[in-house]
Amino acid sequence: MPRHSTPQHDTIVVLDYGSQYSQLITRRTREGHVFCQMLPWDASLAEITALDPRGLILSGGPSSVYAAGAPHLREELLRLGVPILGICYGMQLLAHALGGEVEAADEREYGPATVHLLHTEDPLFARLPLELQVWMSHGDRIRALPPGFETVARSDNSPHAAMADPSRRYYGLQFHPEVVHTPRGMDILNNFAVGVCGCRPDWTPSSFVDDAVASIRDQVGDGRVICAVSGGVDSTVVSTLVRQAVGDKLTSIFVDTGLMRKDEPAQIVGDLGGLLGESFVHVDARGRFLGALKGVTDPERKRKIIGHEFIAVFEREARRYGDAAFLAQGTLYPDVIESATSHGSAAKIKTHHNVGGLPERMNLALIEPLRLLFKDEVRAVGRALGLPDRMVQRQPFPGPGLAVRIIGEITPERLDALREADAIVREEIMQAGLGTTVWQYFAVLTSLRSVGVMGDSRTYAHTVAIRAVTSEDGMTADWARIPHEVLARMSNRIVNQIPMVNRVVYDISSKPPATIEWE
Repeated sequence: MPRHSTPQHDTIVVLDYGSQYSQLITRRTREGHVFCQMLPWDASLAEITALDPRGLILSGGPSSVYAAGAPHLREELLRLGVPILGICYGMQLLAHALGGEVEAADEREYGPATVHLLHTEDPLFARLPLELQVWMSHGDRIRALPPGFETVARSDNSPHAAMADPSRRYYGLQFHPEVVHTPRGMDILNNFAVGVCGCRPDWTPSSFVDDAVASIRDQVGDGRVICAVSGGVDSTVVSTLVRQAVGDKLTSIFVDTGLMRKDEPAQIVGDLGGLLGESFVHVDARGRFLGALKGVTDPERKRKIIGHEFIAVFEREARRYGDAAFLAQGTLYPDVIESATSHGSAAKIKTHHNVGGLPERMNLALIEPLRLLFKDEVRAVGRALGLPDRMVQRQPFPGPGLAVRIIGEITPERLDALREADAIVREEIMQAGLGTTVWQYFAVLTSLRSVGVMGDSRTYAHTVAIRAVTSEDGMTADWARIPHEVLARMSNRIVNQIPMVNRVVYDISSKPPATIEWE
């Protein structure tokens, strides 16, 4: 993963020690208009200093500081001379490295807690009440503070719920300020970034547009660019940014893979053709993709095949349109994080077609201006670009399309059945007025067949699963509490209108432990 930032903006670096909340620290800091980037805990000193950080945040993690092989705090980071905020495991690391003592708590503390501030003179807790509701998630705690530190907050189970050494600008929090269950956590992170580190809160969607356009222009020079567009907000924002940067040196290509939702290709051609004008090209590659996927059932193979076919199509199109040297695509930060295996700090969950599916040798240089953004940030950039709200708010759709919503082999018959089921789910969600409250909703055609009775006859047909979740950026999600009557209408219509389906189930799994998509 390339390490890059926007050097004209003050930057906070989050070092990831394996917490499920590490990405949230990054997002919440950015919400305060301070640029923030996450790196693995063992990123090289050169990688860290290249970002010229004004401060470091040490994330939480599942380890204990006294366990063999546990991630540690490198002494070279303490010599950078910048403020450091340790959160949960990060606090314990900081205390341990500086001469304090950490022990297993008599009672583990998971969930809501009340923290009592001893005073609010310190800039980290400026303008906060003396009593805070917070979220705890730890089994160890600080027994003795390092020299130079003082206790600035405590809870019933954590005598040192927060510690500070103002002279060195080192701080530790036993609780998690980044989660919504700590209502004033954003204020604490903002106090650290702005009040302690002195960062300018000037990282906004509009400033990102200016930075991205300038960066693309510098990267491309006199070259030509082709842009992968799918109709989704990510690629639409990318194509708009690139067009602003290079003008008529851009060709935006929509590839119809045969894996889109019902009536979607025609809608995309109309919308993007109107937005991008003569730079928009429609490529019908349905036969190519379905042929390559014939007989394939493994989800990782599906994703890799689709990724390779995408690149092959774009390399062919590049030769047709001015011999383009660059490929722009809408890779987001969650794509990169979920495909990561480096440094051992992030387990690979699945390969995204526009990350892990790329061939090692590719004839096109990549332009990925959204690579460090979360989905909600991309939507904000889209609004700053003046894109229509229906494009900005389009619900997420996976790059591999319906290929990862069909469990098992992909056939024309199964695709048609899933398209109809998915259309019913979307229609019922919209008619119920839930389109703006449910983040993502769709149907899955499972590989399960079961016995049913229809018209006094025995059937042995397929099962459709309905998936609907609430989320902000897709990194975490909860299943949507859709009214039972809406689910009943979906089920009734799917079973009655799709002959090969006789059973409908509703997925009530959150992320984690599940993913949003089934494959």
